[in-house]
Amino acid sequence: MSIWFKKDITLEELKALGNNTLSEHLGMEWTAIGDDSLQMRMPVDHRTKQPYGLLHGGASVALAETLGSVGAALVVDASKFYCVGLEINANHVRSARNGYVTGIAKPQHIGASTQVWEIKIYDDREKLVCTSRITVAVLKHPTA
Repeated sequence: MSIWFKKDITLEELKALGNNTLSEHLGMEWTAIGDDSLQMRMPVDHRTKQPYGLLHGGASVALAETLGSVGAALVVDASKFYCVGLEINANHVRSARNGYVTGIAKPQHIGASTQVWEIKIYDDREKLVCTSRITVAVLKHPTA
């Protein structure tokens, strides 16, 4: 059973959310919508590497925050609520030098006022590169 408020959300709709944003600049691409998960990939290239040729930790966090924040927003009625990040953490467990990394986000807690999402990022060999957790606040629109 799908957790999404809009049950028929498409990858094209998710792609449109990223137009003219950091995710577009970093080359992030939505790749899958599951019943309770979102997936996107990001290239390991000149936009996302640090000076030593490795995937920049901040790029991994940007991927994680994008996945978790969008996931949080998709489980609420956007006409009544919006979600904002409270805290994000990341453990970088392996480096990536090229190819793509893929992030998969799943909720750990979906409450009325907060949500917690876990994001795992893998390299092309399906080895864990980073594990992250984001906590978001669910706020009522002032007009709702």
